[in-house]
Amino acid sequence: MQGSAIEQSQGTVSHHSGHPDHRFFGIALFLIAESSIFLGLFAGFIVYRTIIPVWPPEGTPELELLLPGINTIILVASSFVMHKGQTAIKKNNISGLKFWFGMTAVMGLVFLIGQMYEYFHLEMGLTTNLFASCFYALTGFHGLHVTFGLLLILAVLWRAQEEGHYSSESHFGVEAAEIYWHFVDVIWIILFILVYLL
Repeated sequence: MQGSAIEQSQGTVSHHSGHPDHRFFGIALFLIAESSIFLGLFAGFIVYRTIIPVWPPEGTPELELLLPGINTIILVASSFVMHKGQTAIKKNNISGLKFWFGMTAVMGLVFLIGQMYEYFHLEMGLTTNLFASCFYALTGFHGLHVTFGLLLILAVLWRAQEEGHYSSESHFGVEAAEIYWHFVDVIWIILFILVYLL
């Protein structure tokens, strides 16, 4: 009786494990949806820039490049740091995963602090003019995504405390967090070029 129950439970496990894994497909759909939102925001910004004779409008304070430039370097570098965490877990190196993801979390937090510092020292507000509204909408929405990515990283670190939760064979959460973080980085690079450099 006990043996047949075990066989049935093993059969159930193998039956479910035989199903295709749609989790990465789900992530891809989610990122496509998020990309379409950013695409709309970028398109609006480009249209305003094209049709308005003077851009940014007169009276708009010039954006500083030093702090956002440093922030960009930190965020882009964090992607490489995070990838080391995934490389570590593929070798069953849990301490390596924790270290590199912990470093990524610190870098993400530094980015957000830098962005908040910039906000508090800008001589324009959300309703100053159209450029200011676009600036805060784009950078604020991106900052929200960085915050969500930071929460994903912290969730991975929390789950990594449980022995055996992540391994070289089972680390979907690690890969999902990394894919999302790379997405956030790419969006920032486009945003930085559009808003700060062009």
